[in-house]
Amino acid sequence: MTCLNDIEQSYKRINKIINKTSVLTSRTLDKIVGANVFLKCENFQRVGAFKFRGVSNKLLQLNPDEKKRGIVAHSSGNHAQAVALASSLLGIKSVIVMPKNAPKVKVDATRGYNAKIVRCGNSVKSREETCKDLAKKHGYTIVHPYDDYQIIAGAGTAALELIKEVGTIDYIFSPIGGGGLISGTAIATKGLCPDSKVIGVEPKKADDAYRSFKDGKLYPSVYPDTIADGLRTSLSKKTFDIILKNVDDIITVSENEIIDAMKFLWTRLKIVVEPSGVVSLAGLLSINKDIINKKIGVILSGGNIDLDEFFNSYYNILNK
Repeated sequence: MTCLNDIEQSYKRINKIINKTSVLTSRTLDKIVGANVFLKCENFQRVGAFKFRGVSNKLLQLNPDEKKRGIVAHSSGNHAQAVALASSLLGIKSVIVMPKNAPKVKVDATRGYNAKIVRCGNSVKSREETCKDLAKKHGYTIVHPYDDYQIIAGAGTAALELIKEVGTIDYIFSPIGGGGLISGTAIATKGLCPDSKVIGVEPKKADDAYRSFKDGKLYPSVYPDTIADGLRTSLSKKTFDIILKNVDDIITVSENEIIDAMKFLWTRLKIVVEPSGVVSLAGLLSINKDIINKKIGVILSGGNIDLDEFFNSYYNILNK
């Protein structure tokens, strides 16, 4: 299982190719929640998401033969882009399995990083089977989005950076999808601030992690219909075990609360954060106890959102 030392060693390994992302504050936000809030902006990370951290850590530890044969990964978006860019930077061939309903902005970005894209059905089963078939046929190394201790350790460097910059925190809020980010965040936070509280946040429409945590039994995600498309995946046994050991609570937020949090960041801080990336802030905004005058970290995990429809509406108005 991953430990704080693994995360610290990961940071030494990847710090020359990742962005040290900004930590933003807002007096308006502090006033709303009655606490001191520090937003870790992984929407400013390379490829626009925290995923680049874990993938970079994984690829930098491949042996020469694995690098020569290439890698394969399955993803609907941010992991795909991270694998594609990191592979390109390190001179490794990459093949990305993407479902047919993956957001166009993420498909285009992945292709733009020179990865070969193979489309598959929309189910998790289809992704995994296609990925395994390609790995078996070509000898590729599979780079899993979260079910990998090296990926988890890399993801934990976001919280490590945050705490090294702002000091001890009382709470940290993180999104939960497959559990890689919350796992790395929890290990880093508990290692550096043992008395802090780690809170995972999940959409109510995709509450498999919440139910798993409360019941102590791993429930699968059945590809739910939520605006936070990056959080539709199931926990793995690795991430679930880490969560049970290190996370203090998991809460859920509604679709409206996610949109309201996005609107707040867009209008008040002038930053673009995607629905999956903003659930952590939505969770903080939904809490109304135990946080007054506390020092709080919030991981904003990504900022990749398809704005084509938004801008096309303006083009249509101008061209009438």
